[in-house]
Amino acid sequence: MSFRWVVLCCCCLSLWACQGSPFNQNDTSYRYQQPSQDGIGKVYMGREIAQVMGYEGAYWLERPSRELQEHPQLVVDLLDLEPDAIAADIGAGSGYMTQRLAQAVPNGKVFAVDVQPEMIDLLNQRIVEEDLTAIEPVLGTTADPKLPPNSIDLALMVDAYHEFEYPREMMEHLWTALRPGGQVVLAEYRAENPLVMIKRLHKMSEAQVKRELTAIGFEWLKTEESLPQQHLLFFSKPMAAESTTAPAPTT
Repeated sequence: MSFRWVVLCCCCLSLWACQGSPFNQNDTSYRYQQPSQDGIGKVYMGREIAQVMGYEGAYWLERPSRELQEHPQLVVDLLDLEPDAIAADIGAGSGYMTQRLAQAVPNGKVFAVDVQPEMIDLLNQRIVEEDLTAIEPVLGTTADPKLPPNSIDLALMVDAYHEFEYPREMMEHLWTALRPGGQVVLAEYRAENPLVMIKRLHKMSEAQVKRELTAIGFEWLKTEESLPQQHLLFFSKPMAAESTTAPAPTT
């Protein structure tokens, strides 16, 4: 059975699924409210976290129109990766972006992290069918990508961060996984532009992304606006960061 056929079969299933991890009501980093449409009712730094797209919606990741709407190869080109870089695709899904990352690092490696076992199954099938030996799938959790300390040069998140159920914890773990000077890059649909026809909670403003990541200790480097509908925001772990543990978040 081909990878494409499996993905297309998902079309007949429901599109969205929420992750089932319980909220920690004692964690003061978050507050809780009645969920709005497409939200989970959990608020971080003024932003309600969006519902997660379940594996049933994997076909959306592979839609033919994505090339025109998102320019995925341009995203990878803008990362300017060294051929031997170690990268991580966080929220890798079916491996749509992971495949492109692997091609950009022929002497390196790509960790493909997802929290849904069904997505990992699709990733493994893609690896076999396309002989993508540089990719290592990783089953993470909603709070931890399960990457070794000081193991990666770059972490890419494409339309994923806004769905993280535990964004503070995830970014703290990514801080640990990054080498000093390593980068975190987020692609998010522009909340500032009402003409970007994406659900409200599945878009983020540049200001909000900066607020959340700099609170962890990441330094903003630049924002690329050359994509049709998304920001591409670059942050770094400072070279002077001696500890693998992220600084205490600021608010």
